[in-house]
Amino acid sequence: MITIDRLTKRFGEITVLKSLSLAVARGRVTAIVGPNAAGKTTLMKSIVGLIRPDSGSIVVDGVRVNGDERYRANIGYMPQIARFPENMTAAELITLARDLRQSGGHTMTLDEELIGRFGIEAFARKPLRTLSGGTCQKVNAALAFLFAPALLMLDEPTAGLDPVASSALKDKILKARAEHRTVIVTSHVLSELEELADDVVLLVDGELRFSGTLHDIKKSTRQVTLERAVANLLSQRPVAA
Repeated sequence: MITIDRLTKRFGEITVLKSLSLAVARGRVTAIVGPNAAGKTTLMKSIVGLIRPDSGSIVVDGVRVNGDERYRANIGYMPQIARFPENMTAAELITLARDLRQSGGHTMTLDEELIGRFGIEAFARKPLRTLSGGTCQKVNAALAFLFAPALLMLDEPTAGLDPVASSALKDKILKARAEHRTVIVTSHVLSELEELADDVVLLVDGELRFSGTLHDIKKSTRQVTLERAVANLLSQRPVAA
């Protein structure tokens, strides 16, 4: 589904991604974990095409990122912090997203399940600037899933959500996997990822420290939870090349 080869990204003198190579399997949930400033969000934005790497390549379903932009039509992206036009309402934002898809000539399969489960209709006509952060996060999630994308990119998706909404979103992620869609998700709540993930990618200072299945990371560290397995790997010194 996704092949990343020797990806490097710098911001000024800081190298955020360091010759990163990685493969993400189709039809699975891949969790990207790591400490703050590990490069998780930069990697996500690079795959979506919002950040242009300095070197290396990303190929999504055979299409090279930063080349043919049509691959984006199959991606649902939920950024960690959504930047919505504050004067728009949720209803207007959803309508705008639909109109943009139609103008691009894309065949639309609408998935409005989260709109219903989150009760978005109750506040759909209020300006987004008047909504709480958690409520805006519901709109953010609903937009990511709206067009039934083959690839979902979810950056800290449950941040700010109440337990009911968080459970609904996790159910939706598991349903997407059951439909053989691909999900990449980041979160600092590792117990939450343990409910969802098939595969785990651990980044440390922009470098790949681990890539494998949830079972493998626990087995290799002899730990019973993902949180303890990641903590174990972070406490180890990297092996010199």
